[in-house]
Amino acid sequence: MAALRIIIDTNVLASGLRSRRGASFGLLSRLGNGEFTLVVTVPLVIEYEKTLRNPRVAVPFSADEVGRYLDYLCSVAEPRRVHFLWRPVLADQKDDMVLEAAVNGECRFIVTYNLAHFGGAERFGVAAISPRDLLIRLTPVPRKTLRL
Repeated sequence: MAALRIIIDTNVLASGLRSRRGASFGLLSRLGNGEFTLVVTVPLVIEYEKTLRNPRVAVPFSADEVGRYLDYLCSVAEPRRVHFLWRPVLADQKDDMVLEAAVNGECRFIVTYNLAHFGGAERFGVAAISPRDLLIRLTPVPRKTLRL
C-alpha cells in the first residue's frame, strides 16, 4: 500500500515546535518513518521559514536551529513543483498556496488547525484534517486474538 500523502500547514508545524505535548508534536515526531509521505513545495518551505523565524510565533529555537530543522524536514519530505496555480479558491491566499501544494503533490490531506479555512478543497480531492484525527487514522487497530 502506498504511503498516505499529506501537506502540513504552517500552524501545525509551529505548534509542534513550540510544545512537546499534543498532536502536532506527535505528528512531527513521526516524520520520516514511512507511515506517511510529507510533500513540500518551495513556496511552502519559504512560508514555514518566514513564520518560524517570526518572534511573535514564539518558537523556542534560534534562526540557525530553525534552518537546520527545515533542512531535516526537506530531507524526509518529497519535493514537488507547482505546475498549476488554482487561485483564487480559498479566502486567504496563503491557504491557496497550501492547497496548490496539496493538489500538485497529489495529497489526500492538508493537516491543519484551520479546518474551516479549507472549505472548497474537497472539489480537488483534498480534505482538511486535524493533527489529532490524522494520528488516529495512522494508529493501527489492535487485532483481537481468537481463543480456542
